[in-house]
Amino acid sequence: MDYVESLFAGPYGPLVIFGLRIVDVSLSTVRILLAVRGHKLVVPFIGFFEVLIWVFAAGNAIRYLESGWHVLGYAAGFSTGSVVGLSIEQRLAIGYATIRVISRRGGVALADALRAAGFGVTEFAAQGRDGPVEVVYSVCMRRDIPRFIAETERWDSQAFITVEEPRDIRWGWMQSSSRIPVGFGVNTMLRKLAGRVRRGKET
Repeated sequence: MDYVESLFAGPYGPLVIFGLRIVDVSLSTVRILLAVRGHKLVVPFIGFFEVLIWVFAAGNAIRYLESGWHVLGYAAGFSTGSVVGLSIEQRLAIGYATIRVISRRGGVALADALRAAGFGVTEFAAQGRDGPVEVVYSVCMRRDIPRFIAETERWDSQAFITVEEPRDIRWGWMQSSSRIPVGFGVNTMLRKLAGRVRRGKET
């Protein structure tokens, strides 16, 4: 404890608080985004470590309020952690995306190309302001969004594209045995792990 106190009280204290704040705010950002997407099992684990780290950072920042550097390290760590947390969540790309493409040309060919690339696609004709259009609708993993958009723009660089996040998915082409199950995600992995542990105890 004496070493920890001397560490926070010394010249490196603000840097330690800065680093701790980056970690706990990053965890907080990821936790909130996962909670919105319904990952109920992993969120409490992230929250536990988030608060544990925050206690050390906030407690020592309050303890040395007379030091402007400690306060600055606390505030700078918060803002930096927000950016880092968003970057981590984007790289993890957990979950699904709904992509809708409205094309004035190449709709059928585009749909065939996307299917050949491994995407499930629904296409239908529609009427736009300036005439007939083809609408291509698909649900894919978030990490596949750049590949989907690149393939779309290869066929129609002027296509109107919207990307949304569905709250829940039931059945569909992603349910086939050759693809990732619809329920795949952090929660599903934890459930499967818990099931294996229970089966191991029973045997």
